[in-house]
Amino acid sequence: MRLPTLVKTAAAVTATAAVGAVITSSSTSSGWYRRLRKPSWQPPSAAFPLVWTPLYALIAVAGARALDRAEGAERTAFTRDYALNLALNAGWTALFFGARRPAAALAEITALNASNILLVRRAGRTDRLAGAALVPYAGWTLFATALNGAIVGLNRGR
Repeated sequence: MRLPTLVKTAAAVTATAAVGAVITSSSTSSGWYRRLRKPSWQPPSAAFPLVWTPLYALIAVAGARALDRAEGAERTAFTRDYALNLALNAGWTALFFGARRPAAALAEITALNASNILLVRRAGRTDRLAGAALVPYAGWTLFATALNGAIVGLNRGR
């Protein structure tokens, strides 16, 4: 893994995380989020940054490893899929917290899950460790999907 590539992927991931943090912090402090019914198994708010920080680091490292090992069309395809994945990641936050549309966010996170599967597979073909490093992110996103779905169900008609 080359340092210039890691700097680029880290910058892209940091931008994604920063967008999410700004949108989330303004919404979680609002009455809207506090009034939502949430399942009993939702982690405490403090758990989210503790989970996302290492996940974002893994996304950056995995991206750099895969990019440095891919060539030609495979590198181009990975770059496109990686950028799309980060856009979907930020998009979920914008829909759920920014637009306050949990049902729309649930539909969007389905696309993020598909993107995660594609990214894990594409990275794994290029570099097995890069693919493996993305698996916790894909797993957490599946958990987030279940949580999002539960929130939609608990707040239907509100």
